[in-house]
Amino acid sequence: MPSLFTPLSLGDLQLRNRIVLPPLTRCRSEQPGNIPGEMMVEYYRQRSSAGLMITEGTQIEPRGQGYAWTPGIHSEAQIAGWKKVTEAVHQQGATIFCQLWHVGRVSHNELQPGKQAPVAPSAIAADNVRVFIETGPGAGILTAPSEPRALTTSEVKEIVELYRRAAENAKAAGFDGVELHSANGYLINQFISEHTNFRTDEYGGSAENRLRFLREVVEAVSSVFGSHRVGVRFAPLFTSTDEERVYLGLVESDPHATYIRAAALLNELEVGYLSIAEADWDNSPEMPESFRVALRETFRSPIIYSGRYTAEKAQHVLEKGWGDLFGFGRSFIANPDLPARIKSGYPLNEVDHASLYGGSEKGYTDYPFYPS
Repeated sequence: MPSLFTPLSLGDLQLRNRIVLPPLTRCRSEQPGNIPGEMMVEYYRQRSSAGLMITEGTQIEPRGQGYAWTPGIHSEAQIAGWKKVTEAVHQQGATIFCQLWHVGRVSHNELQPGKQAPVAPSAIAADNVRVFIETGPGAGILTAPSEPRALTTSEVKEIVELYRRAAENAKAAGFDGVELHSANGYLINQFISEHTNFRTDEYGGSAENRLRFLREVVEAVSSVFGSHRVGVRFAPLFTSTDEERVYLGLVESDPHATYIRAAALLNELEVGYLSIAEADWDNSPEMPESFRVALRETFRSPIIYSGRYTAEKAQHVLEKGWGDLFGFGRSFIANPDLPARIKSGYPLNEVDHASLYGGSEKGYTDYPFYPS
């Protein structure tokens, strides 16, 4: 019976355990320029005992930014900054993927080049969400996103090309692969969702058309890394009973059908893994077993699950055969040596919620290893 410490093959990569550092937005890039600095190098180096590391969301172009101080992968300075990160974690024998991110409509004029409107599949403003904008050096506020404008068909194709360039930049920075952020109401999710895509061109209407953008982006980045070094992250939500906590309100009328169809597409494209971000708020519902079973039957490569997982819950899902790798977000923030703590049964540090986004080393690189 496999355990969280059983090695796993991910395409031609060998992962030493099943414990994943999932993408975690921390808003610590250096300014100006949204550049990964030495503080970020140390943060990732500390957590390099994970079997697989996935960076925080990393914008593929300036319009892709939705929150202050998040890093990019579209400038030479950003590539150089990320190269220091990958070199540090590779020295520890780790495998690291860059999560490619475009927020689409989940942004504000203040974060956009020339303070223009954010771009989206359709001109529909995001609700149930706030974005973080800078109001001064090191200071920011949460505010509602700005009204977006709809992309033209030719502009959609240009963004597909921007994803390919971002993958090339990630490769130049030394990453082992890339993950496409297709979850949480951001751009790729906006194309997939019936709530945010009202286009009448080849990218809208039928489910096949709404998945076309995802298909083209996967094909574009696969041309750089090869499909087995590409992952895709979804966040299927199966309830809207607590509207305060439904992230951006993107609960499809039939989430099971939508995401099993998307998984079938990714299986056809032979991507390296599929990552599922489960609902993670207090008292959030469990992922339906029927969905886990259908996903396993549809998608043949490794599946990652994340969302308030404990080692015991992860082991249960692993033994059921529903998943292969498991992301531990809050636990990995507060415990840079999380795999060793899980293996030895050591107690876990508590996360400092006040220092999750932005700031200094406090609550970022100063969490103690065990024993301290």
